[in-house]
Amino acid sequence: MTDTSVTKNATNSDSVKLTITAALFAALTCIGTMIIKIPTPTLGYIHPGDGFVLLSGLLLGPLWGGLAAGIGSGLSDLIGGYFIYVPATFIIKALTAIVAYFTFRFSSKLLKSKSNISAIIFSGIIGEAVMIFGYFIFEIFMLSIVNKTTLSAGVIASLAGIIPNIIQGVFGVIISTTLYPLLNRLSK
Repeated sequence: MTDTSVTKNATNSDSVKLTITAALFAALTCIGTMIIKIPTPTLGYIHPGDGFVLLSGLLLGPLWGGLAAGIGSGLSDLIGGYFIYVPATFIIKALTAIVAYFTFRFSSKLLKSKSNISAIIFSGIIGEAVMIFGYFIFEIFMLSIVNKTTLSAGVIASLAGIIPNIIQGVFGVIISTTLYPLLNRLSK
């Protein structure tokens, strides 16, 4: 075997491993979102799936992590009957993972550490802020355009979802901060 074929096999092996890991994280995100549901007054629910959304970004990078987070979360909405949310959820959760990844990389360099808990927490908070803002904007759109209410009524109704989304985000940050050090060690 030549050096080129060894390198090519290693690259193919890494690609297969990354694809399988991304599929696993999409499944974990979907299951984490669907299995444990705490209903909210806004007819939505709080779930631990955001922990896997953040972990997808932190462990898999922006492309594969964003896809795993978006597909897993969107699939959960599809299976759960929240059809109107599927496209928005895909985009919002993918962006949550992507922003968490870049925030983690930046803050790790700034703090000169790859396993710094502060960087994990900070990146989770910034990522979850994207989720909270994303759903706030989407629900204004949905309530104003789809339900044909006034913009001000859409904003007021959308405000009701902020507190449950903050709670969900806090759980996501706690879960990702707890699991990241273990999963990061296992992936090496």
